Amino acid sequence: MMKIPSRSTSVKVASALLVAALCASVAAQDYNAQPAPEELAKLGLEGTELTPSGAIRAGNAEGTIPAWKFEPIQAPAGWQPGTYHPDPFAEDEVLFTINAQNYREHADKLSAGHVKMFETYPDYFMNIYPTRRSAVFKRFIYEAALENAGHARIVMSDTYPNLVGFEGAVNAWAFPIPQNGPQAVVNQATRPFTPWSSHINNTTPVTSTGDYQTVKLAVQYHASWGVEGNTLENYDPTEPGAGGFYYYQTTIAPARQAGQVVLARDPTSFSKQFRQAWSYSPGQRRVKRAPQIVYDNPLTSSDGLATTDQGFGFNGPNDRFEWKLIGRKEMYVPYNAYRIWAPEVKVEDMITDQGRFNQNLARYELHRVWVVESTLREGTRHDYGRRTFYYDEDTWAVMISDNYDRRGEMWRLWEEHGLMWYDIAMWTAFPAIASIQYDMSAGRMILLNLDKDTPPDFSFRVNPDSYFTPAQVRRDGLR
Repeated sequence: MMKIPSRSTSVKVASALLVAALCASVAAQDYNAQPAPEELAKLGLEGTELTPSGAIRAGNAEGTIPAWKFEPIQAPAGWQPGTYHPDPFAEDEVLFTINAQNYREHADKLSAGHVKMFETYPDYFMNIYPTRRSAVFKRFIYEAALENAGHARIVMSDTYPNLVGFEGAVNAWAFPIPQNGPQAVVNQATRPFTPWSSHINNTTPVTSTGDYQTVKLAVQYHASWGVEGNTLENYDPTEPGAGGFYYYQTTIAPARQAGQVVLARDPTSFSKQFRQAWSYSPGQRRVKRAPQIVYDNPLTSSDGLATTDQGFGFNGPNDRFEWKLIGRKEMYVPYNAYRIWAPEVKVEDMITDQGRFNQNLARYELHRVWVVESTLREGTRHDYGRRTFYYDEDTWAVMISDNYDRRGEMWRLWEEHGLMWYDIAMWTAFPAIASIQYDMSAGRMILLNLDKDTPPDFSFRVNPDSYFTPAQVRRDGLR
């Protein structure tokens, strides 16, 4: 007589088969493929084919993209750190304008989202300026990247299937010569980051009729990843004690929303930990765990026009998508947004009567970008069924993302209008000078921008282990 296995035995066998299948899948994809020694030899700070970020040092054949040089932007004479950054490229003139009449001539250098914008809004346009490869970080960033190259490894989480983490890297891009999608998405997560900031974010969802109300958020964050002095010996990004990205947000206006607090703590590497988050509501006067603040949960005060994981272009756990590295190409992307950063430019100046961004303020340049496709994994859920990310080769910051619904239809276009803080030699983070998302189905836009009343304070310092805690939220909530 055939012996029928018990239910517990069947479960154990099924679990073992699942683990084996996942391990086989990871092995098949070979996430830890490494560049050949001769490829790694192309990396260097000066005189090599590739820069330490993996960018192509040379300009393009047409001369429309210049060569990258290790020459940081020089602050204008008389400029005081802690104030707004004057435009070092103010004399640049518009080379040409792309509009609804000629966009097809430039379609090979436009994202699908931008093409859809031209098809949706006949008055939409993009002013193209000379390309300035202004992203030049401090020497220690580039030295770290050269150390990371060939040593960093992808580490898959044992607890959360398909969650991609890493080890063997500090301070800068873990994989300057990426071999696959997971390595590329880790590069975006490990890009150079301002280690401390206190600033005010504006979040402005705009209706289809052009009406809006701005919500002001006081934000403090600490990114231990960006601290100079990290080494492979003293900083293990996989260990809980290594810290991570700590984020503390308090709503300060309008009055009816004031006092709401969100605290989030991300590990540097998602190999052993997951996001921890808490929220505080003045009405309830309680600090509560907030596991929903992740993935496609609506971004704070966004009126459903953006997802939580769209901050910084992308943030948080990466396990719900499959990541595929497509390659490198030339594209028109937002860059050097000093005109938007001018202190006299307020929210009302950025939004037109039609409820869209004032494109006269926007500067687009031709840059080489890495293209990465992310596709929603079978058996998981997210508002977006597919996303295409365009990472700047000099920073690995998201410049643009095309976001498709679960039917495969183009839905939303995300733009990051960033610049180089030349006093601290860092690229802007979240929000960028202006982060914009167009929802072309709803005919709406959301604008996220750094407030112009008070410049960011990069000298902000606290004890992160006591400040970025639920106890601190309780203390602040009772004041």
